[in-house]
Amino acid sequence: MWQMDAVDREIINGLQGGFPICERPYAEMAQQFGIGEEELISRLGKLLAEKVLTRFGPMFQIERMGGSFSLAAMKVPEEDYERVTGIVNALPEVAHNYRREHAFNMWFVLATETAEGISQAIARIEADSGLAVYNMPKEKEYFVGARFAA
Repeated sequence: MWQMDAVDREIINGLQGGFPICERPYAEMAQQFGIGEEELISRLGKLLAEKVLTRFGPMFQIERMGGSFSLAAMKVPEEDYERVTGIVNALPEVAHNYRREHAFNMWFVLATETAEGISQAIARIEADSGLAVYNMPKEKEYFVGARFAA
């Protein structure tokens, strides 16, 4: 069974604070960890494949590019949860989906290229699932500098 080592932990901790903008950013970062560029790329691939990391990439303010984000929730009957999860997760607009112990037991984020895309995705989920989607677009944006120690 694969396990993270000290270098993997150093990579996770070290890459949360930014990434250089230069011709070879992986090479520059790899030097900080005492490894080569190819090894850094390989280790990131392994961390993603093992689901230690769910994604590695930049965070964008999608609204500045004409897109939209929205949090949505559904009340899904337990006996129908698996079917509805398949419907929701099949949409490329769904960024992530979480199960909660609450009347609103399915929560997911929609990310679309246009503001209209949110309502279109919601309409598709409602039509395919037969259940209501509760849309909760953000009213104000906050920046939270969350960091997680590996």
